[in-house]
Amino acid sequence: MLKVKKDALSRMIELAQRDYPYETCGLMLGKSHRGVREVYEVFPTPNANKERKHDRYEIDPKDYMRAEDYALKKGLEIVGVYHSHPEHPDRPSEFDRVRAFPDLSYIIFSVKDGKVVSYRSWELVGDRFEEERIEVTD
Repeated sequence: MLKVKKDALSRMIELAQRDYPYETCGLMLGKSHRGVREVYEVFPTPNANKERKHDRYEIDPKDYMRAEDYALKKGLEIVGVYHSHPEHPDRPSEFDRVRAFPDLSYIIFSVKDGKVVSYRSWELVGDRFEEERIEVTD
Protein backbone atom coordinates (compact mmCIF):
# COMPACT_ATOMS: atom_id res chain seq x y z
CA MET A 1 0.00 0.00 0.00
CA LEU A 2 1.11 3.54 -0.75
CA LYS A 3 0.11 6.56 1.33
CA VAL A 4 0.80 9.89 -0.35
CA LYS A 5 0.58 13.34 1.20
CA LYS A 6 -1.86 15.50 -0.74
CA ASP A 7 0.82 18.17 -1.34
CA ALA A 8 3.26 15.60 -2.76
CA LEU A 9 0.60 14.23 -5.11
CA SER A 10 -0.30 17.74 -6.27
CA ARG A 11 3.36 18.46 -6.99
CA MET A 12 3.75 15.28 -9.09
CA ILE A 13 0.62 16.14 -11.08
CA GLU A 14 1.91 19.68 -11.64
CA LEU A 15 5.25 18.34 -12.91
CA ALA A 16 3.61 15.76 -15.20
CA GLN A 17 1.52 18.50 -16.79
CA ARG A 18 4.45 20.93 -16.98
CA ASP A 19 6.70 18.44 -18.78
CA TYR A 20 4.06 17.26 -21.28
CA PRO A 21 4.49 16.09 -24.08
CA TYR A 22 7.57 14.50 -22.51
CA GLU A 23 7.77 12.05 -19.63
CA THR A 24 8.43 13.63 -16.28
CA CYS A 25 10.22 11.68 -13.55
CA GLY A 26 11.50 11.87 -10.03
CA LEU A 27 11.74 10.14 -6.69
CA MET A 28 9.29 9.89 -3.80
CA LEU A 29 10.71 10.40 -0.32
CA GLY A 30 9.21 9.19 2.92
CA LYS A 31 9.16 6.18 5.21
CA SER A 32 8.50 2.51 4.68
CA HIS A 33 7.30 0.11 7.37
CA ARG A 34 5.40 -3.17 7.43
CA GLY A 35 4.61 -3.15 3.73
CA VAL A 36 3.30 0.43 3.74
CA ARG A 37 5.22 3.17 1.99
CA GLU A 38 4.42 6.76 2.97
CA VAL A 39 5.35 9.64 0.67
CA TYR A 40 6.01 12.98 2.36
CA GLU A 41 7.68 14.84 -0.47
CA VAL A 42 8.99 14.47 -4.00
CA PHE A 43 12.44 15.00 -5.45
CA PRO A 44 12.02 15.96 -9.14
CA THR A 45 14.80 14.89 -11.48
CA PRO A 46 15.45 15.78 -15.11
CA ASN A 47 14.57 13.10 -17.62
CA ALA A 48 18.04 11.93 -18.64
CA ASN A 49 16.75 10.01 -21.68
CA LYS A 50 17.62 12.45 -24.46
CA GLU A 51 16.60 10.30 -27.44
CA ARG A 52 13.10 9.18 -26.37
CA LYS A 53 11.84 11.63 -23.75
CA HIS A 54 8.35 11.35 -25.24
CA ASP A 55 8.00 7.68 -24.20
CA ARG A 56 10.92 6.78 -21.91
CA TYR A 57 12.34 8.17 -18.72
CA GLU A 58 15.72 7.73 -17.11
CA ILE A 59 17.03 9.02 -13.80
CA ASP A 60 20.72 9.86 -13.84
CA PRO A 61 22.58 7.94 -11.09
CA LYS A 62 24.00 11.27 -9.85
CA ASP A 63 20.47 12.60 -9.35
CA TYR A 64 19.55 9.40 -7.51
CA MET A 65 22.55 9.90 -5.20
CA ARG A 66 21.60 13.56 -4.62
CA ALA A 67 18.07 12.46 -3.68
CA GLU A 68 19.43 9.79 -1.36
CA ASP A 69 21.72 12.32 0.39
CA TYR A 70 18.87 14.82 0.71
CA ALA A 71 16.54 12.16 2.12
CA LEU A 72 19.09 10.97 4.68
CA LYS A 73 19.61 14.53 5.94
CA LYS A 74 15.87 14.79 6.52
CA GLY A 75 15.55 11.36 8.14
CA LEU A 76 13.71 9.97 5.11
CA GLU A 77 14.34 7.34 2.45
CA ILE A 78 13.53 6.83 -1.20
CA VAL A 79 10.27 4.89 -1.24
CA GLY A 80 9.43 5.11 -4.91
CA VAL A 81 9.64 6.56 -8.37
CA TYR A 82 7.08 8.58 -10.28
CA HIS A 83 6.82 9.24 -13.98
CA SER A 84 4.26 10.13 -16.61
CA HIS A 85 2.94 8.48 -19.76
CA PRO A 86 2.01 11.21 -22.25
CA GLU A 87 -0.97 10.06 -24.33
CA HIS A 88 -0.72 6.54 -22.86
CA PRO A 89 -2.41 4.65 -20.01
CA ASP A 90 -1.15 4.63 -16.42
CA ARG A 91 0.11 1.04 -16.78
CA PRO A 92 3.80 0.11 -16.70
CA SER A 93 5.45 -0.70 -20.00
CA GLU A 94 7.88 -3.56 -20.53
CA PHE A 95 10.64 -0.94 -20.46
CA ASP A 96 9.38 0.19 -17.02
CA ARG A 97 9.32 -3.40 -15.74
CA VAL A 98 12.84 -4.24 -16.86
CA ARG A 99 14.25 -1.16 -15.12
CA ALA A 100 12.26 -1.48 -11.89
CA PHE A 101 13.51 -2.53 -8.45
CA PRO A 102 11.59 -4.46 -5.79
CA ASP A 103 10.57 -2.71 -2.56
CA LEU A 104 9.71 0.57 -4.30
CA SER A 105 6.41 2.03 -5.43
CA TYR A 106 6.00 3.30 -8.99
CA ILE A 107 3.30 5.90 -9.62
CA ILE A 108 2.47 6.41 -13.28
CA PHE A 109 0.43 9.42 -14.43
CA SER A 110 -1.54 9.21 -17.67
CA VAL A 111 -1.45 12.64 -19.35
CA LYS A 112 -3.85 13.44 -22.20
CA ASP A 113 -3.68 16.76 -24.02
CA GLY A 114 -1.51 18.19 -21.24
CA LYS A 115 -3.76 17.18 -18.32
CA VAL A 116 -3.35 14.28 -15.89
CA VAL A 117 -6.43 12.11 -16.36
CA SER A 118 -5.51 9.20 -14.09
CA TYR A 119 -2.76 7.66 -12.02
CA ARG A 120 -2.02 4.32 -10.44
CA SER A 121 0.77 2.86 -8.34
CA TRP A 122 2.60 -0.39 -8.96
CA GLU A 123 5.18 -2.52 -7.19
CA LEU A 124 7.48 -5.14 -8.65
CA VAL A 125 6.65 -8.58 -7.26
CA GLY A 126 8.98 -11.22 -8.65
CA ASP A 127 9.28 -10.37 -12.31
CA ARG A 128 5.95 -8.60 -12.78
CA PHE A 129 4.17 -5.48 -11.63
CA GLU A 130 1.16 -5.64 -9.32
CA GLU A 131 -1.07 -2.67 -8.72
CA GLU A 132 -1.09 -1.30 -5.19
CA ARG A 133 -3.70 0.76 -3.42
CA ILE A 134 -3.07 4.50 -3.03
CA GLU A 135 -4.37 6.44 -0.06
CA VAL A 136 -4.09 10.23 -0.21
CA THR A 137 -3.48 11.82 3.21
CA ASP A 138 -3.36 15.35 4.64
